[in-house]
Amino acid sequence: MDTRFGPILMQLGLPADSATVGKIYDEMDFQRASQAYLWALPIVGFASWQDAHRRVFGAGETDMVIYESVKDKLGILTPNATTPYIIGLPDLSKTGPLVVDYPSGATAGGIGDFWQRPVTDMGESGPDKGKGGKYLVVGPGQEVPAGATGYRIVKSPTTNVFVAFRALDPDPVKAKEAISRFRMYSYADRAKPAPTHLLKPDGRAWTQIPPKGVAYWERLNDILQREPVLERDRFYMAMLKPLGIEKGKTFAPDDRQKKLLVDGAAAGELMGQSLAFSNRDPAARYRPDARWEYLFTFDPGQDVGTFAPLDERTSYFYQAVTTSHGMVSRTPGVGQAYIGTAHDKDGAWLDGSQNYRLHVPANAPAKLFWSLTVYDTGTRSFLDDTPGGIVDRSSRADIVKNPDGSVDLYMGPTKPAGLEKNWIPTIPGKAWFGLFRFYGPLGPYFDRTWALPDIEKAV
Repeated sequence: MDTRFGPILMQLGLPADSATVGKIYDEMDFQRASQAYLWALPIVGFASWQDAHRRVFGAGETDMVIYESVKDKLGILTPNATTPYIIGLPDLSKTGPLVVDYPSGATAGGIGDFWQRPVTDMGESGPDKGKGGKYLVVGPGQEVPAGATGYRIVKSPTTNVFVAFRALDPDPVKAKEAISRFRMYSYADRAKPAPTHLLKPDGRAWTQIPPKGVAYWERLNDILQREPVLERDRFYMAMLKPLGIEKGKTFAPDDRQKKLLVDGAAAGELMGQSLAFSNRDPAARYRPDARWEYLFTFDPGQDVGTFAPLDERTSYFYQAVTTSHGMVSRTPGVGQAYIGTAHDKDGAWLDGSQNYRLHVPANAPAKLFWSLTVYDTGTRSFLDDTPGGIVDRSSRADIVKNPDGSVDLYMGPTKPAGLEKNWIPTIPGKAWFGLFRFYGPLGPYFDRTWALPDIEKAV
């Protein structure tokens, strides 16, 4: 029988012998590995970040790391370059119920589980509506403490959680002051909580980007051993069992399993790249007259509707990290919105050796500001070692505007004469993609009456 994975010798309508059956099992387990790679992207991304916090920065359970510079953020999947990130990744099995004392002010934040589903937003898109307040996070198997009053109580389905916020105030003094008022501590220590330490990367190399090869599965196995198995994931756990990953057991794959896992991860990454940079879903297109695609095309809860958004979340989590309800808010002026492209007007991949232009029409529908950021398709993070560390341009920066209020941005290895403030450098030999962000998106974004043209080769 001719199959997609080669000819199969048959006898009496069945696979002829044990070697033939073994070939079929190899194909079955390879296919399972490639699909499990896609399924695991969210939790591997957060587990890798938590590992970096512990191993590289020495962060404890209630410590936060501040990412401010381009260099600080270089290990993050598609970070922005305009606002500071403040991140913590506590383990609730170690802290017990956790208090997050969130500051008021121009901030956007949230708490997520380790499958990158929002547990709650905080700040302007959260229940505190930007006024701040105390949140009490309760993990699996934990009870809400008796007598706990004055808290917004939220329950996480995972033991490990992601706590994060961004300071959006353009005044760095005000942003720093808001950050200084953040506190996170165990509920058991509420009477006399220790100060929340704010750590900095200080130039240390680090990454939360999912690793390749066997290392991907080692990271996955480690976090699966530390988390409850959710009902929706039981079939995936069954698919991983023949590959050596099983709850409560040591991960020690044999040579056959290692090869299938490595091959499966490689194939899964190709699938992730295709979904991220050339989405086949027509609903992903922002407008039919340009190649810009929505970065986020699913409910952040991930399990809403008649099917779980496997392709949609793969497209997102291959190139990005974290979700919040604010990222899909339909309230004008609240939250954020993102569209991206890896193609020029003619459908070719964006090439770091070529010079391009993007015309941003006037009156971009962003209450706070807009930005264009350029990323390396290989790492899905900033292009490293660009001249001056420039990776983005935004409307709140000093850029040159046209008389009608529109802006022309230039991306490429050659600096445009007289328009240096509008230039984002690229690196020859590297493909890149761009994300256009709207902070406080307005009506013309939601109804798509504001059109962003394609990126074109500069003349």
